[in-house]
Amino acid sequence: MPEREGLIGRPAFNPPTMRILILLAPLLVGLSSFAGEPQTVRLLAIGNSFTRNATNHLDDLAQAGGHTLILNPLIIGGSSLQRHAEKAQKNEADPEDESGLYSNGRGLKDNLTADAWDFVTIQQVSMQSHDRGTYQPHAGWLRDFIAKHAPTAKLLVHQTWAYRKDDPRFTKPSDDPGEPTTQEQMYRGLTEAYDAIATELGGRVIPVGDAFYAADTDPAWGYQVPESSDTNTLQPPALPAQPHSLHVGWFWRKLNAQDAGKDNQPPTLVMDGHHANLAGEYLGACVWYEVLFAESPVGLTHIPKGLDADYARFLQETAHRAVTARGD
Repeated sequence: MPEREGLIGRPAFNPPTMRILILLAPLLVGLSSFAGEPQTVRLLAIGNSFTRNATNHLDDLAQAGGHTLILNPLIIGGSSLQRHAEKAQKNEADPEDESGLYSNGRGLKDNLTADAWDFVTIQQVSMQSHDRGTYQPHAGWLRDFIAKHAPTAKLLVHQTWAYRKDDPRFTKPSDDPGEPTTQEQMYRGLTEAYDAIATELGGRVIPVGDAFYAADTDPAWGYQVPESSDTNTLQPPALPAQPHSLHVGWFWRKLNAQDAGKDNQPPTLVMDGHHANLAGEYLGACVWYEVLFAESPVGLTHIPKGLDADYARFLQETAHRAVTARGD
């Protein structure tokens, strides 16, 4: 912008000019947060609630970067690679079979052919993410099906994240062979499995799991399990301390008649160490942003309401480091 450069180069400012520049400063900072030309990215995301978590703020980030996101999420709660593959196979066998359709009334093939997708993503269900043996043959079948019906789309493998350190999976570990008993074990296992399947399929990893683990173990910003927390003595709305958690964690859940078999049940304190909270969703979206738009999210002006600005900056930087560390 030559006019602005010339103005800044003057030896002195008059008061009206200073007032104008002060008013424009936030806009100029926002413009500086994205460097490339505006892009339109078409994304078909095949997954479950973890994919929904990681893309909740993606459109807002894209707008903050001056871009356009066209997103078609094919989300089934708790769904594995196997379930998505079997749903597509049911639709191929009988297009009228409702069990082969997604919530938009289309089967996977029709969703794949509905637009010229730039990217299609897949992921494994989190409970099985550490177990490489659960990925195939379903991931390979989906890769071939995607390549057949969306041949110009790039395949991305969404690396999901490990559960919170104090999730019941770790505080009350299972005796099943191969079951992770710590957050680190789960992260190491899922990373090995996702890396292996991405190499096998010829896809690129979206390293959300890497970013989560880096943030969760950061000395300054990582979540720390309280040394002592007697949840039995808490009364709503009080919660255990859980600063800088990336996961939903402890919350009060109001039971309803369908859940408990009777009305007017008191709320129950429950733990969700699986799903992302606001901070985790923002971190995941920052990772997806950089992979999709090939631009760093650091400096983007969109920060969700309720998220501390300094913490948001840390999450942006952590996402950027996770992507660049892959060197893809």
